[in-house]
Amino acid sequence: MPAPQQPRPLGRTAHPQSADASPAIAGAFTLLSRRWNGLILMALAKGPAGFAQIRERVPGISNRMLTQRLQELTAIDLVAQDVRPGQSPRTRYTLSPHGKAFLVPLAVLFLWAEDHLPASGSPSDQPATPGH
Repeated sequence: MPAPQQPRPLGRTAHPQSADASPAIAGAFTLLSRRWNGLILMALAKGPAGFAQIRERVPGISNRMLTQRLQELTAIDLVAQDVRPGQSPRTRYTLSPHGKAFLVPLAVLFLWAEDHLPASGSPSDQPATPGH
């Protein structure tokens, strides 16, 4: 019986040794550090939506901020716009292929946060335990 083959990375290094080794990871953290970006992407993971639907899926975001974030996410090709012409044109937003690919790490981060962060989202709210 032949030995199982190890999967090979697709043009990437296995794991950077430090954050300094990867500008890509710094870019990903910058993207997520901008308030609302992750929540907008998660809202669009539910399917294409108009502006009002996204605002309903992301409670607390203002119209101005949602407009700004959608423009930014569209500019970096995580979100795509589908403008339907007519007397009252309608714009629907959807995740681009890059946005859909971003859902994989975003989902993992979501699961980690559910398991390890208190409801308030602040790790300092948890009591310190020895060895953690």
